Formats: sequence, structure tokens, C-alpha cells
Amino acid sequence: MLKRLHLSASLLALLCIATFFVSTLLVEGMGTRHSIAQLKHLIVSPGLWVLIPAMALAGASGMGLSRARQGRLIASKKKRMPLIAANGLLVLVPCAIALNQWASAGSFDTGFYLVQIIELIAGATNLTLMGLNVRDGLRLSGRLQRAMPQGR
Repeated sequence: MLKRLHLSASLLALLCIATFFVSTLLVEGMGTRHSIAQLKHLIVSPGLWVLIPAMALAGASGMGLSRARQGRLIASKKKRMPLIAANGLLVLVPCAIALNQWASAGSFDTGFYLVQIIELIAGATNLTLMGLNVRDGLRLSGRLQRAMPQGR
């Protein structure tokens, strides 16, 4: 049960961040100011209301699953989680809220786009770290085998 909860929460969190990231790139590239403002609003609500509990559940269930286990993969996942959480809570959430407020006020100035760039870099960082955690989780579960070196 705990494994299913962890898998579901982790994949939901990863899907949320990937959706926010890709939709931001698309709407910034092809959308209107109205569509940008609408997306920023949707990222904050309901987006953060889905993402934050999913991240908390993924972290808590992962800690529960890792209590009885040790090893390099577990250690790697445990090192990444504080970075993912800090990046999310200290960078991504404040950026999302600020961008939503600026976009709803029609303030698409240099500050908006500077914060947008910061948000995209932080989002790409979290996607990478979370993707590595998914890969290591699949290896731990036996669903993903390590690639054998060439020439053996």
C-alpha cells in the first residue's frame, strides 16, 4: 500500500511540474497576455493545491519506505529530496504566486520575465532531480535494470 502511495504521489508531482513547465513554454511562445495570465492563475490554483500535497505525500511515503533499506540508490534519493523540496518551496511557489499577481495586473515587464526565467530554471532543475529519483526508484523496485557496459 505504501509503495503504491509513493509511486502515485511521486508521479503526480512529476506530472504537475512537467505540465506547468511545458504549458509555460507554450503559452509564453504562442499565447496572448490574457492566456499567460490565465495559465499563471491555474498554476497557483488549483495547481499548487495538487502539487504541494503530492510532494508531501511522496516525501513522507519515501521516508517510510526507506527506513528499512540502505544503499547507494536510497542515499542518492535522500540527498535529492531536500534540494527538490527547498527549490519548490523557496523558489517555485513564490515565483508562481508573484507571476500570477503580476500577470493578473497586466504587469508584463522586465521583472516579470526575469522571475519567469528563474522559475523555468528552477522547474527544469526539479524535473531533472525528480526524474533521477524516479529512475532510482524503478531500479530499487526491479522494474528498471542497469544498462550493461559495452564490450562485455
